[in-house]
Amino acid sequence: MSRRRSYDQYCATARALDAVGDRWTLLIVRELLAGPRRYTDLHADLPGVSTDVLASRLRDMERDELATRRRLPPPAAANVYELTERGRGLLPVLTALAEWGAPALEDRRPTDAVRAHWFAVPLLPVLDGLPGPDGVAGYGLEGVVEIRLDEGAFHIRLGEGDPVYGDGPAESPDARLVLDADTCRALSGGALTVGDGVRDGRIEVSGEGALAKVLRGE
Repeated sequence: MSRRRSYDQYCATARALDAVGDRWTLLIVRELLAGPRRYTDLHADLPGVSTDVLASRLRDMERDELATRRRLPPPAAANVYELTERGRGLLPVLTALAEWGAPALEDRRPTDAVRAHWFAVPLLPVLDGLPGPDGVAGYGLEGVVEIRLDEGAFHIRLGEGDPVYGDGPAESPDARLVLDADTCRALSGGALTVGDGVRDGRIEVSGEGALAKVLRGE
């Protein structure tokens, strides 16, 4: 299999772009950060990508050891793609890109597709930065937060190490947030804090545990 075109520069940035600089690659990483996904699920949540391009990018990601493919055992019996440790290491890159790109979301275009879980990566540092029980940001704050929007639901797991997210509702979450896409954008862009959103009625928090109380500012 031939290699893709390279910048042929002895530079860490150029080497990184050799691997993830093609269109759609980082968005595939965004999808796989939620866990193993079937090809059909990836195609459904990447509106605009052709089947040929998606298949090509996945092959490139396997070759560059960013993702692997495996067969689920019965009764699922389906092939899924998942990130390798090197692929998961791109989470901070996507988080930084989301923070940088947040101001561009102020005006939603009529042609823009939207999925609820696309707000997960921008919200990860927001929730991970909340003060824990001892008052230190992120320290001691753990549990599963389910976020519900009109467009759907996703969940974020806080705890040891980097927080991770999953598409869809969580089973028995420790806290549930109900808000809209504009509020998610304001949170991720730094224009709104969780506490202010709760006080202003823009965020509804349910749950009785420590995590829900922190989110409510109790």
